[in-house]
Amino acid sequence: MATQSRAKTLLLTRPAPQSARFASLLAQSFGRDLRIVIAPLMAPRFLHPTLPERAFAALILTSETGAEAARRISAAGQPLPIRAFCVGDQTATAAAAAGFDPISAQGDAAALIYLIRSRNQSGPLLYLHGKDIRGDVAGALNSAGIETVSALVYDQIATPLTAEAKAALSQKDPVLVPLFSPRSARLFAAEAGSITPLAPLWVVALSPAVAREAAVLSPEKLEIAQHPDAAALIVALDKLLQSGQGS
Repeated sequence: MATQSRAKTLLLTRPAPQSARFASLLAQSFGRDLRIVIAPLMAPRFLHPTLPERAFAALILTSETGAEAARRISAAGQPLPIRAFCVGDQTATAAAAAGFDPISAQGDAAALIYLIRSRNQSGPLLYLHGKDIRGDVAGALNSAGIETVSALVYDQIATPLTAEAKAALSQKDPVLVPLFSPRSARLFAAEAGSITPLAPLWVVALSPAVAREAAVLSPEKLEIAQHPDAAALIVALDKLLQSGQGS
């Protein structure tokens, strides 16, 4: 990984548990080259929906928070299927920790839909999701003849940047900002827009969709991960750091 003459500030805006885990991965990869500031822009609020009393064949989970929601629902006594189709490996890991048997699509919503269809999975399936969703998973599966029931089980409440984060963004040196979702990019853009002067931003986007939302920030540098996962984002971050050596 790139070695810097002076530690650069990196701002993590994911919900606290995900930020803490990613910060640990960054420390393993970059050591003291980064000064990590954690300032979540979202916090989960779990809902308590009444689910249909049906024998679902499997769950569909598109986030770690969805896996946690499933754990809470199961712990409250609501029967849920053990099998869980998961959008990616992190969601699958969270689902396994919650007591489910995960199958990872290792990608995005399109990859998840393809996985379920390719396995000739019969319904009904139960899709546990948040208020902000990307890709019409349930609609695509229902159109393919795989009955899928959607349930809104959590929301992500926007939270303001911390004073430490605002101070970091007010400095003259560049600030690295990994962005993991279109919504987090929009929230960050709204918060950063109130900071004057704003530090040069080096943005690392998890996907082209995230990069499009981040464009309003006019970042000094921008890298997009080649695959929508943490490992690819770290590779993109290293590429960005190497391009900025001497900055």
